[in-house]
Order: sequence, then structure tokens, then C-alpha cells
Amino acid sequence: MFVLILNASNIVNDGKNSSLVYNFPNSIVLKDKFIAVSQIIMYYSWFNITSQYINNYLTYTWTVGVTTTTYTITIPNGLYNIVDINAFCQWTMINNGTYLINASGDNIYYFELLVNQNRYAIQLNTFNVPISLPTGWSSPSNFPGFPTQSFNPIVSFPANFYKIIGYNPISSVNFSSNNNINNAYTPPSPSLSNYYVAKDAVGTLSYLSNTNPDVQPNSSIYLAISNINNPYAQPSSILYAITPNVNIGEQIIETPPNFMWNKMIDGTYNQLRVQLLGIDKQPILLNDPNMTIMLTIRDKNENVN
Repeated sequence: MFVLILNASNIVNDGKNSSLVYNFPNSIVLKDKFIAVSQIIMYYSWFNITSQYINNYLTYTWTVGVTTTTYTITIPNGLYNIVDINAFCQWTMINNGTYLINASGDNIYYFELLVNQNRYAIQLNTFNVPISLPTGWSSPSNFPGFPTQSFNPIVSFPANFYKIIGYNPISSVNFSSNNNINNAYTPPSPSLSNYYVAKDAVGTLSYLSNTNPDVQPNSSIYLAISNINNPYAQPSSILYAITPNVNIGEQIIETPPNFMWNKMIDGTYNQLRVQLLGIDKQPILLNDPNMTIMLTIRDKNENVN
């Protein structure tokens, strides 16, 4: 039995930090050998929202007079929960001036995303924008103006962003909330509504996602090795799954309680290739290259007690 150790020095320089190559000192014959992960130490450094995944933007509308403008909220690459996404939406609304300030000095935003824990869903609330300032309220210096008819912003979840919050398209049509002009919109009954929309007397519209949110698409990543052929895995090179139980930026330490042996393909080798794959089975982008991967190789008849 012998151990191979791969670390940052083995990383292939492709900008992703997820492909590693271990070069044997000489070409070796591997016959009737089995391999297993003995330990993985790395940092939780892969993002859930990126331009690569095309899941990094959503849109909302604002009407001035009778002219409606659509604003795009582009979220920087990062690891976000729903609270973070909502905060970035509010930051964008501040930059666009599409909010008001109430009599207490608090910013009033006209849509929000929040977690509905009881329903295991993401809730979207949109609020009715008035046609003039309420008494005691003020507007920011970059406020674009009021509409001639009250409205709720139309919030749309295009591309792959809808997967993060669980608003899957219906009949290939992506989700968009209702404009509720002059607070005249009547929601369909729950049996007819795919997004479970409700409305209160002041024009607040509340929607619930229609599928389970997938906030971190890569909640687990896979470790694949070029020198094995696992007929029960797709791709057949997958050896192990890594599931972080720490916060972003913290160290993951994976030590399997038992070795899960996979037979290596018989042949002569001068290197071993290791890849860390995302849910799409493609090399994932790791922002921190610091890692240690320990692999153990044994003979077919070797005692492993």
C-alpha cells in the first residue's frame, strides 16, 4: 500500500484550479491495483452565481409618467444566499434611485426576495408605487419620477437565475410578476396559479416559487480520476463526492471513515490525472488553489485491516 499526495503544485494552469496531474518518477505498471481517497483538505471557494452559469441577473421595471424602463440587476460572481441577493437588489435600486424614503428616514423598496421557511420556498413581494409622495416622505436625489398610474414593478427571472430561487418556467415562459396597474389586478385562485400569488388591499403581491430552490447548484462536487473505470458512475472516472459542511472561505476536511476502493485500469502509466467536477460534470472553478488530496493505492490481495 502506498500514498500519493497532490497539492497546489500539481494544478494544471487552466485558470480553474480544479485539474491536477501527478507525474510518477518513472513509467509504472499498474495491474490488479485499487485506489481510494484517504483525505481531502481544501477551502470552500466555489461560487453559486457566476456569469459562466448565466444565472447572475434578473430584471425589474419602473414607470415614469407612461414610460416604462427595465433595469437589469447583474450580480457579481460570488456565493450568495437569498438575504445577500435581496441586499444586492436593494443596493442596485439605490443606485437607480427607484425607491422612496418614509417619514422615519427608512428606505422603502418596491420589491423584495425572502425565504418562506414554512413553505420551503422563496417568496417575492412587490409593492404598489404611488403617483406622488405620501405625506412626510421624500425621494432620493436620483429619483427618476412618478407614474401617472400606480403600479407594481414587473420582476422577471430570466436565463438560469430562476433555478436559484425555484421559479421554473411554465410552458417555456420565464416568470414575470404582474404590473398591477392602479391596483386593479385580481390574482387567479390557488388551483390555477402556478406560483401561488396572493394580494392584499394596498396592492402588495406575494408569490411563492413553484419548485424547490437550488441556491447552491454545486452543493457537492465530485472527484474524478483518469485511471479508474467505475461502471456505475457517469462519468466512469468519479471516485468520491465532497460536500462542504463549513461556510464559504473555511477549510473542508474530508476523511472517509472507510476506504471506498475502486479498481484501477491495468496498464503502464506515467501520470495520474485528478479533476474536481461540478454538478454538470465539468471542471469547477475553484477560487482558492490551496488543497491537499491524499490517495491510497493497494494491491488486489493486500491486507487492508
